Amino acid sequence: MGARGAAVVFAIGGAMLFVPASAQPADQFYKGKQVRIVVGSTGGGDYDVWARLLARHMPRHIPGNPNIIVENMPGAGTLVATNHLFNVAPRDGTAIGMPSRSMPAAAVMKVANVRFDPVKFNWIGSPEVNHLVIYINNASAIKKPADLFERELIVGATGLAQGITVGPYLLKNLLGMNLKIVTGYRSPGDMALAASRNEIEAFANTIGGAAGARRPWVESGQMRVLFNFEPEPVPGLGVPTVFEFVKTDEQRKILTFFASNVLLGRPVVAPPGVPPERVALLRRAFEAAVKDPALLKEAEGMSLEIALQSGARLAELVAGVAATPPEIISRAERMSRPD
Repeated sequence: MGARGAAVVFAIGGAMLFVPASAQPADQFYKGKQVRIVVGSTGGGDYDVWARLLARHMPRHIPGNPNIIVENMPGAGTLVATNHLFNVAPRDGTAIGMPSRSMPAAAVMKVANVRFDPVKFNWIGSPEVNHLVIYINNASAIKKPADLFERELIVGATGLAQGITVGPYLLKNLLGMNLKIVTGYRSPGDMALAASRNEIEAFANTIGGAAGARRPWVESGQMRVLFNFEPEPVPGLGVPTVFEFVKTDEQRKILTFFASNVLLGRPVVAPPGVPPERVALLRRAFEAAVKDPALLKEAEGMSLEIALQSGARLAELVAGVAATPPEIISRAERMSRPD
């Protein structure tokens, strides 16, 4: 072989040794790598707890068994972390995140400082759906949802931007339910305490499955659930959905837009631009981890209920949010704040 031929062989061989990361097969890429799960809230919250549970169990289901760490990046209701995932985080599959489920709605409502398009994220999946309900003190004269059109109900609420406050305002302003809304409570726990003291009669918050941490509010006999906010009744809960009291198509569209946040659960996303085969691998690994007996056992001990949603399902929900007509979004904004 001449010098020129040897040089060609060497060049080809060298090129094979230095395959760009973007060209590596997905099942080889993660060996020796570290993956970050960026969480948009502080440690100890619901999103952080789920992220750390996934970080402990997902590596077994990713070829190459990469190390997974959780990075907390709180700020502006997870907006800081969501902007980071979309604009700054590497697009090679080594960064995924758990933004708030309200971020797609924030994008279509053009909330200040949003710098992402939710449709362009790669949606990996969600380990749960926590349904939003109205808890009501059993001492209240309100016995069924229809009573809310005849009698006043005193409802506690937190900050005006949170779903557990927006929900009651939609009931009042959109559906015409007779609610007196008292804002300023710091947390659902504070509102439950206020209800036990008869300072308020009701409040909105999420409810999990039979093992959920908030079920004791009901099981103690102090509270009951009046209805849920999603289009379908919650299986096993025995209460109606608020959609049974919708009278117009506009009301239905606005409540559907609002409910879309809750239906996203605890979403896991990858940035745009991640190679499709790695997105597919991450989706498979996520679903396998959520079905893993070891994760299920640990989740049960933590009173976490598993309700797996696929990445394809989340992408479908987000596409629906993004397609909401501007007039419905504008109307929803007006109906979700004080008069």
